[in-house]
Amino acid sequence: MTQFAIHRQTKTNRCFFEDLGKDICLEMALISSGTFLMGSPKDELERRDTEGPQHLVTVPTFFMGRYPITQAQWRAVAAMSKVEHDLEPDLSRFKGDMRPVEQVSWEDAMEFCARLSARTKRSYSLPSEAEWEYACRAGTTTPFHFGETITTDVANYRGTDDKDLNRSGSYGDGPKGEYRKETTPVDYFGVANAFGLCDMHGNVWEWCLDSWHGNYEGAPTDGSAWDADRVRDTRVLRGGSWNFNPRYCRSAYRGITLPANRDVNVGFRVVCHVRGTP
Repeated sequence: MTQFAIHRQTKTNRCFFEDLGKDICLEMALISSGTFLMGSPKDELERRDTEGPQHLVTVPTFFMGRYPITQAQWRAVAAMSKVEHDLEPDLSRFKGDMRPVEQVSWEDAMEFCARLSARTKRSYSLPSEAEWEYACRAGTTTPFHFGETITTDVANYRGTDDKDLNRSGSYGDGPKGEYRKETTPVDYFGVANAFGLCDMHGNVWEWCLDSWHGNYEGAPTDGSAWDADRVRDTRVLRGGSWNFNPRYCRSAYRGITLPANRDVNVGFRVVCHVRGTP
């Protein structure tokens, strides 16, 4: 029998809690500054050219949501004063206060960040691609922060074969698994990476701030977003989802879609850039 290893962690980290009202909080984990190798090596299984060339990036300290934004958190912020456009408070297909919000466009997510920033007087945003991958890896260089492979015991993704699209439900030496056909509540698996972040692989794709580029030629090396101000550009998604096979859940995989798209696979988490601990 083939042997494989999943490195389970139950980590916590320095964090602060943002009060959204009505006993709803947003837990923000400290992501300490550091330098990492962004992208995937050429010999990584299922690698795509869009994940290279690998390059060193130095990321300043920031805070990141421990989980994707939940439906309860979404409703709380949707009730705050409008900045640029309205937000539908109940737009997710898979209902549940602790499930991640989905069917959120990039534009919706940006409005969420703008409202939260106005309310709290802190600088909230979507993460840059570099911030997202740095936070996901949490010091690892393997395809997943769990290790060389992944199982549906630790993440929500399509663990069965998709014969129509010729996609495997397993990755590398890992087993096939479950296909839940829906989102799971955040922290459903009770595991986190070394930064204390949960659900970085699977459940919902997560919006990044950056415009899409076909590879990393000319990419910033300071952790900042790349061409974020190009309003109509396609945007980057990270992390995979409940409806995608494990190859798409890798730390280095890059998805792409239009900023106005709303999809049952897509949610987001936020970052906060502050001086000192709130």
